[in-house]
Amino acid sequence: MLAEVTTHSVVAAPAGQNDGQKGFNSSNWADARAGKLAAAGGRQPAAVRMVAGLGNPGPRYEATRHNAGFMVLDLLADDLGLNLRPGRHQALTGRVMVGKERVLLVKPLTLMNNSGQAVAPLARWYGITPAEMLIVHDDLDLAPGRMRIRPAGSSGGHRGLQSIIAALGTTAVPRLKIGIGRPPAGEDVVDYVLQPFTAAEWALVSPVLLQAAQAIRFLLEGGDLEEAMNRFNSTRETRPAGEGDGGG
Repeated sequence: MLAEVTTHSVVAAPAGQNDGQKGFNSSNWADARAGKLAAAGGRQPAAVRMVAGLGNPGPRYEATRHNAGFMVLDLLADDLGLNLRPGRHQALTGRVMVGKERVLLVKPLTLMNNSGQAVAPLARWYGITPAEMLIVHDDLDLAPGRMRIRPAGSSGGHRGLQSIIAALGTTAVPRLKIGIGRPPAGEDVVDYVLQPFTAAEWALVSPVLLQAAQAIRFLLEGGDLEEAMNRFNSTRETRPAGEGDGGG
């Protein structure tokens, strides 16, 4: 099981970086992953049969805010002892037994906005229904340090999630959202999501990445979705009145 995380448990920002500077890069994201997970226990298998973390492939994007979904999936794969490999349908994938259920982990290689081109064909290939999926992605309308599990709903403007909804033909797709907050006034949203977290943001986000992986393990090992929402969801959102863009 993933190690317990408190609000004081963080992956340290690189030495010499202050609040407001870039919190980490692609090389030390690998370091940040290492050594954070403990041995796993087990409950009964859950209905979740596919977990897809969203992001953009390649070193250029590895440490950016928009890749929070990839980061959670990396931690989950590490915890499960699984190496994701290139496979069919434009994705890195891996399958692992959790209890008596074989679970598929997916990182689309399509670029964020075309995530449905990987997720939907894989779901059809393995006979996985939308209700048996969990999509993990960043969210502008949650502050850094917050996460939210939802059983269904619109994309909220998140183009990766919207691509999946369109490809599956339903909004009834469970999702786990990682808060990245909104950019400062005057900063372009696209530029913002494609930049790394600042050191101050990383201190808030890093424990949430671990908590998100814990929440997914809870679901994979037999936890109920509603119970997971009650146990893991954060409370405070940052959505301005009338806005619905959830991540670009």
